[in-house]
Amino acid sequence: MSALWIAHVKVTNAESYGRYAELATGAIEGHGGQFLVRGGKYEQLEGEDHPRNVVARFPSLQAAHDCYNSPEYQKALEFAKGAADRSVVIVEEVS
Repeated sequence: MSALWIAHVKVTNAESYGRYAELATGAIEGHGGQFLVRGGKYEQLEGEDHPRNVVARFPSLQAAHDCYNSPEYQKALEFAKGAADRSVVIVEEVS
């Protein structure tokens, strides 16, 4: 079953976060991830506002998990730490 990686982000350091995004793109795509949402217009209906929203589809929950824990993604993540307030979740899609 495919899975979605959903991130809600409030960037606090655009330069560092931009480097994260460059490196993370390769890691995500390298693990079979396909971006469905990457920024763009949004409407906050409930909860805390995070103006950057990202959704990527992976072939499976395991593929998304493997991506997050991969050396490539962990390297990218070093640039996101301290450069954004983020929440990230991976969830299986409904079949």
